[in-house]
Amino acid sequence: MRDFAEWCRCKASETDGEGSVLKYITEPECRRQRSRCAAMQTSSIEIAFDHRPSAHCENGVTRNLLHFYGYDYSEPLVFGLSASLYFVHLPFVRLAGFPVTSFRPLPGMIFSRTTRLLGFGTRQHIYFNHSRAERKLDRLLAEGTPTGVVVSMYFLPYMPAEYRFHFNAHNIAVFGKDGDDYLVSDPIAMEKVRLSARDMMRARFARGTYPPMGKLYYIRSLPRHTPDLPPLVRRAILTNCNRMIHQPGPMPWVGINTFDYLGRQIPRFPQQYGPKRAALHLAQLIRMMEEIGTGGAGFRFLYAAFLQEAADVTGIPALNELSARLTDIGDQWRRFAANAGRVCKNRSSADVDYRTLGADLKAIGGMERTLFTDLERVVRSSKG
Repeated sequence: MRDFAEWCRCKASETDGEGSVLKYITEPECRRQRSRCAAMQTSSIEIAFDHRPSAHCENGVTRNLLHFYGYDYSEPLVFGLSASLYFVHLPFVRLAGFPVTSFRPLPGMIFSRTTRLLGFGTRQHIYFNHSRAERKLDRLLAEGTPTGVVVSMYFLPYMPAEYRFHFNAHNIAVFGKDGDDYLVSDPIAMEKVRLSARDMMRARFARGTYPPMGKLYYIRSLPRHTPDLPPLVRRAILTNCNRMIHQPGPMPWVGINTFDYLGRQIPRFPQQYGPKRAALHLAQLIRMMEEIGTGGAGFRFLYAAFLQEAADVTGIPALNELSARLTDIGDQWRRFAANAGRVCKNRSSADVDYRTLGADLKAIGGMERTLFTDLERVVRSSKG
């Protein structure tokens, strides 16, 4: 029975005809049946949602949600507008028993920063109750609202085995439901996929570092006016420069300071942890750079593409040269990751070890400090 009103009429026919049917139905029973009917009504919904793969999950979800509402921005532009190129190493926060290294802000920040800057009205929710989280998602789908969801990669059965580890900051877009399966647009998958309701709830309520807590987010309203991109792009660039070179202040684990801090720590790994544990610490750093999200080099390449696009949007040709420099820095990150991988596996040449890796990371930090300083100066001195 798909309709709650029909169910009430059937219940009423079972009574003696006196008074309201609600007199003969307990409130808990009424709520349960309403929920079941709502779930059945959403069991065959599919929103017309374009799936477009991307380099990074939250960038892709944000871009695809904006595209659904008629705003077609590139992934580099979405990432650049969020001012989310970052670097932190947090020795007091652990993931799989090792310090967290990140090249981006917390999950949901790329979406919220980009949409807020462009003038969209959005909502984000977290839940402690599984049933409420499921009902909210089903209700949004019934209303025709594609929804971003934060999940753990470990509970996504369509993922290759090597990518199914306990990482609780993966983003997907849900655009429908067919029976017990949710229809999912995962930006790192080539095609649309399905996820059972059971797996969806396990992924949304995974435990561990940064538990997703059923988090979902969606767009509620559109901008009143077409976003004026040139000033928004300038503002986003200056915000990112501030976050990297000014906002960290004296904190050693954040922004540009992280390069010197981690560059000093890496040469100490063998003495501090022993050979095996030192290799695991270095492997965790590589995994955060190359497998979790787009990491160190990937985000640099993505932001370089944004600067190239920003040069056309803002009319600041000097951004093209800065884009080329950042691409070179991305190459240095890739070289660092490759050398670190060889050290982990004890396959490095005699002149590459923990000491040289620390020196290389400090050198990359010096390049990024100079680049962001020049980028800030160029944008501030431009007219507009």
